Amino acid sequence: MRFALSAEQAELKKAARGYLAAQWPSARVRALVEGSREEDPSGWRRLAGELGWASVLVPEAHGGAGLGWVEATVIAEEIGRTLACVPFFSTACLAINALLAAGDEAQRAEHLPRIASGQVRATLAFGESAHVDPWTLATTAREEGGGFVLSGTKRHVVDGGAADLLLVTARAPGTTGEHGVALFAVDARAPGVRVERTPAMDATRPLAKITLADVRVGRRAKMGDASAVRRTLDRAAVALASEALGGAERCLEMATDYAKTRVQFDRPIGSFQAIKHRLADLFTTVETARSAARYAAGAADSGDDAELAVAAALAKSYCTEAFFRCAAAGIQIHGGIGFTWEHDAQLYLKRARGSLVLLGGPAVDRERIARTMGLDAGEGR
Repeated sequence: MRFALSAEQAELKKAARGYLAAQWPSARVRALVEGSREEDPSGWRRLAGELGWASVLVPEAHGGAGLGWVEATVIAEEIGRTLACVPFFSTACLAINALLAAGDEAQRAEHLPRIASGQVRATLAFGESAHVDPWTLATTAREEGGGFVLSGTKRHVVDGGAADLLLVTARAPGTTGEHGVALFAVDARAPGVRVERTPAMDATRPLAKITLADVRVGRRAKMGDASAVRRTLDRAAVALASEALGGAERCLEMATDYAKTRVQFDRPIGSFQAIKHRLADLFTTVETARSAARYAAGAADSGDDAELAVAAALAKSYCTEAFFRCAAAGIQIHGGIGFTWEHDAQLYLKRARGSLVLLGGPAVDRERIARTMGLDAGEGR
């Protein structure tokens, strides 16, 4: 297991950081958050087509770069640093990930090239409650007329309001748990599909509610099973962990820089022992998160689903909590200005809070780790 990036991966990280710093400064993020600027769809097409970010996981046979999850998480980490409002997580880490896990060669050939080029924006719609348990879904897919009819409601769909293609989890009527679960490719403009943007505390990551009212799809729209959905969510958790790592690292940098320049009692506040200790603790938290995220990225590329299940849950629970801890501490170190709308600290705190529960909270991850290791998750409660 490699924890250090290769020369090529380090160069990709450097290029991503330079591009995002130039193209997604705080002013641009704020303009989108505050609604004074509309999202530019051509921006994602340039990222996807010219820089190849959408195609990083797509096999070369389908027009992609054929790279792995370490490379994808490197990009996610840099996006987390800037809070860039780009649909990388939804398109590459959810939709493309789902197609690779659940689709056959014909289904991949149909969808992947268009997504990789940026022509089509896609996302995964699986959550139906605040707990985001993929196996309690009530959305059904009944067979009818040589195809399927989908009915149900999906919530907290990342970038669902701008997606062209929806990969929806649904179950056969009368089934429970993991039985009868599959993914279905749905055109977001198909009759019966209603998309409503959902207000969220973190406005840098748009969410949507998607209602499916007897939406008809062909038999070829069905792909995968519950195990494919699980693999998809595990790898998405790895990407989310890396994104949180990038955000946590940036919060630490902002707090450290401020502590060096803010003067109280004729000396920088960073010279006070309490601030030194706080920043040292945050540094240790970030470096531990980096180790967890790198390990999980390697596990995602290993092909070992059992190892990935534990690594993904561990990385997501630790990294998202580390992000929230660094964001909250950063506001405190900044003092009064950290609590203002004008300072960027509040943007990172909101992203951290949203990331903490996006694919299920840390308690869900720890319960899964306990079950995987044969431990009683209820002990000590």
